[in-house]
Amino acid sequence: MSRRPLVHGIACLLLVVGCRPLSQHPLVKEATDEVRGNARVTELLGSPVACSTSVRGTANETDGIAMLQFDVSGSKGKGVVAVEGKKTAGEWGVTMLELRPAGGDKVSLTADLEARTGTDTPKFDPSATSSPTSSPPPPGDIEIVLPPGPPGQ
Repeated sequence: MSRRPLVHGIACLLLVVGCRPLSQHPLVKEATDEVRGNARVTELLGSPVACSTSVRGTANETDGIAMLQFDVSGSKGKGVVAVEGKKTAGEWGVTMLELRPAGGDKVSLTADLEARTGTDTPKFDPSATSSPTSSPPPPGDIEIVLPPGPPGQ
C-alpha cells in the first residue's frame, strides 16, 4: 500500500478543517462593504461595483498581520483593492485600504472607511498635555556577581 494517498488525504483534511478561504476573512468583508458603498470608487469605476471572490495574499492568525488583494470592476473600469490589517485583542482592524484602478493612480480609502465605521485608533492631539506616569524609581543597590573564569565554564 502506498503512503502517498494517505499523506495527501491527511493534508487535504487539514487544509479543509484548519483554514478558511481568504474571501471570508473579516478584512475582506470590511473592504468589500466600503468599496461597494464608496462614492469615489463608484465615480472612478462606474456602477454597480462588483468585487471578485478570488482573494490573493496572506493572513497570519498567529502574528495577526494580513495583506490581501482582490479584483473589482464597474461599468467604467476595473482595478484591484488592497487591504492590510492587524489583529489586536482578537479583533481584525484595517490599517490600509486602497483602490488601484487600471491605468490610474492609487486612491486611499482608509480615511473614508474610518469616517464611515469609526475607529479605535486614538487621534493625535497636538494641544493635549502628557500625563505624568507614576512609576517608582529603579533600585540603586543591585549588585550582579559573575562567577570567575571565562563564560561557559
